[in-house]
Amino acid sequence: MSVFPRKGRPGEPPLVKSWLPFIGEALKLQRDPIGFMTTLQKQYGDIFTVLLGGKYITFILDPFQYQSVIKNQKLSFRGFSNKVLLRVFSIKKLVEDDAMNDELHTCYQLLQGRHLDMLMENTMQSLKQVFEPQLLKTTSWHTESLFTFCNSVIFEMTLTTVYGSILLGHRKTFITELKDDFFKFDGKFTQLASGMPIELLGNIKSIRLKLIKLLTTENLAKFQGWSEVVQRRQDILEKYYLPQDIEIGAHHLGLLWASVANTAPTMSWTMYYLLRNPEAMAVLRDEIDHLLQSTGQKKGPGFSIHLTREQLDSLVYLESTILESLRLSSFSSTFRFVQEDLTLHLEAQDCCLRKGDFVGVFPPILHYDPEIFEAPEEFRFDRFVENGKKKTTFFKRGKKLKYYLMPFGFGISKCPGRFLAVVEIKQLLVILLTYFDLEIIDDKPVKLNFSRSLFGIQHPDSDVSFRYKVKS
Repeated sequence: MSVFPRKGRPGEPPLVKSWLPFIGEALKLQRDPIGFMTTLQKQYGDIFTVLLGGKYITFILDPFQYQSVIKNQKLSFRGFSNKVLLRVFSIKKLVEDDAMNDELHTCYQLLQGRHLDMLMENTMQSLKQVFEPQLLKTTSWHTESLFTFCNSVIFEMTLTTVYGSILLGHRKTFITELKDDFFKFDGKFTQLASGMPIELLGNIKSIRLKLIKLLTTENLAKFQGWSEVVQRRQDILEKYYLPQDIEIGAHHLGLLWASVANTAPTMSWTMYYLLRNPEAMAVLRDEIDHLLQSTGQKKGPGFSIHLTREQLDSLVYLESTILESLRLSSFSSTFRFVQEDLTLHLEAQDCCLRKGDFVGVFPPILHYDPEIFEAPEEFRFDRFVENGKKKTTFFKRGKKLKYYLMPFGFGISKCPGRFLAVVEIKQLLVILLTYFDLEIIDDKPVKLNFSRSLFGIQHPDSDVSFRYKVKS
């Protein structure tokens, strides 16, 4: 990239002036993403180009124009995602092998429908492994750090749901070590994704290599009961790599990261908001109790609950609470790579885009829009419920929105694991609210740490203590 300031061409969106070469406006975005984007929107309108971390990104902020981005064949998601896979996970082959890319993409159908029902069975078995020992203990209070607790539970249940149980004597030690390394690696995700050389990130290169080696074909053989999605991916990878090729482990690290990295903080925020909102907690407990009674299930000692996907989906207040937590904490953006100079035809105007740039959609501006969501900074557990049913109609400028909540992206890049993530969180919340008394100890407010702005669910700026005990 040239060190000289870029000059706008006729027909291009307004260019936000930046005095910092390469970094551009990235520091302002990280400090206050909503404030930063709102200020630019007031100054330049709904479309503008800004320099962030060495990339020129044209943001389109009008939700009624999102469709134009999805439908344009010359805006490539793969051009963006393959760069991220190479930088973050060291997956090289996908960049030049479209056939493998297409085949791996077919695996995502194994994360929905009847396949999801099988994964739910696995999740329930995983939860049993995690919690049954505690259910049989005494009913005294146990204190933990909330976000650390959620990370730990989500990591273990997801690992065993997706990859199966570990055939090792030192199972607990293995999972703890894998989890600790995983979250150290995840802590540098944003820097890796934005192109920072891994050599500048301390020992992350050796941690990544260790994680990749733990997930190679040889080591995956130590897991029993792979899910269909892992089995299918492994079959495809063995067509394109030799069995001993270490890059197979990089693909599995990518899958594990996609399964855990945003699910864990979503669970954390949902728990945090619930613990601070006794009314919400009471409504959810009542809703779950009512469902258990109507399906003839009793809360006996040990694990006796079994809910189908349809039954879980009927818990509208539970789902609304999760969606509201996602609305408040998700700051992911959807990007497309501009493969050639082109003109994007939008309702209000035509807009010229430059080859090599990116186009971005920034949903948080939608999630925090007071015209769409009243008092958008507030947590309202019932925001997505209307007349006892799931609410799906939201308006802007008097027009119904097709897109009103976008934590999982949209179009071809919509997160394929979104159904599994939400089901896992629902199952875990049902178990916690049914079997345990839960209390927050620290009453300090926790804020979002925006170091992952543009990438997924934001982490908290601090942890808080909570306590739980088995209900008597």
